[in-house]
Amino acid sequence: MSTTLTQEEILRYSRHLIMPEVGVEGQEKLKAAKVLMIGTGGLGSPAALYLAAAGIGHLGLIDFDNVDHSNLQRQIIHSTRTVGRPKVESARERLSEINPHIKITTYNEMLTKDNILRILPEYDMVLDGTDNFQTRYLVNDACVFLKKPFVYGSIFRFDGQATVFYPGKGPCYRCLFAEPPPPGMVPSCAEGGVLGILPGVIGVIQATEVVKLVIGKGEPLIGRLMLYDALKMNFREVKFRRNPKCPVCGEAPTIKELIDYDAFCGVTRGQEAKPANGKGVPEIDVRTLKAMMDGKKKFTLIDVREPSEYAICKLPGAKLIPLSTVAERASELDGTEDIVVHCHFGGRSAKAVALLHQMGLTRAKNLAGGIDAWSVEIDPGVARY
Repeated sequence: MSTTLTQEEILRYSRHLIMPEVGVEGQEKLKAAKVLMIGTGGLGSPAALYLAAAGIGHLGLIDFDNVDHSNLQRQIIHSTRTVGRPKVESARERLSEINPHIKITTYNEMLTKDNILRILPEYDMVLDGTDNFQTRYLVNDACVFLKKPFVYGSIFRFDGQATVFYPGKGPCYRCLFAEPPPPGMVPSCAEGGVLGILPGVIGVIQATEVVKLVIGKGEPLIGRLMLYDALKMNFREVKFRRNPKCPVCGEAPTIKELIDYDAFCGVTRGQEAKPANGKGVPEIDVRTLKAMMDGKKKFTLIDVREPSEYAICKLPGAKLIPLSTVAERASELDGTEDIVVHCHFGGRSAKAVALLHQMGLTRAKNLAGGIDAWSVEIDPGVARY
């Protein structure tokens, strides 16, 4: 594809062209650029919208998920009309409406160590919009091996962060986060929530870094972790350096090929993480719980979600004991009775059950799939969120 600007593109990008930092040369660099967007969710939505509008010539979109109603609070590239459709197709349709002059390639698949080295070489850099540690370490290592810049962002509740990992010019993700946190210790956005506007702020910062890298202007966030607190409305910066002992980008790297990232992070894709002690816990499914209720079996049902979640929906007879208070309130439970513990999807309740077993309450069991599974399989009148 020619990188020479057409008359229509000159008009479209005219506000760029009159900026001395961009000009015709910079806009032609943007047109020649190829950027892989990993995820078309909260972060990927604003980033992709602005990169398409800015004239990035080739955008790759990889995501294996479908649009859900719960996405629409923050994933502004999608709409109510596209609920149920693959996210990459919904995103491609919207981006093509914004800018029909760019090329968009979609990958409706999960990014894994088996396909990343097939996809990534086609692109100049990566913008990461993922929400799990396995993919972040996978992307980091592949980018180090292929010497591709990795524009990173992360969000949770009211807090966000962003930086740029650039092999050969600065530290990598492993220099900043040498080891993943224990499985289940960091709640996901589905568990802890996220302000819908927050990914707009961080995603646009990521898009800005991509543009700066492409046109070669300004000071990228290399070796600088930008932290944003929306509640206090302030930004601060933490500087970090390349670790000479880093196993991937250090002076004597020990990791020279892609590894099993699920095992490294201690989780299995598509399943709940194990509790923090790494051990599995006994579980029952929602149909078994329904049979226990219908049969008037004596047991205690514990809800370890937060009060704000309990106010949205609850199971009949469930006693609210948030996960953070389980240890101090365990004395309220009768160890001679069966105890069923649930949360939203089953992750936090698994940790609670592991803790109760350590405290001698060995008749406690986890409700697999949590209250969400109850809504899907037993009672659709229980609100999903």
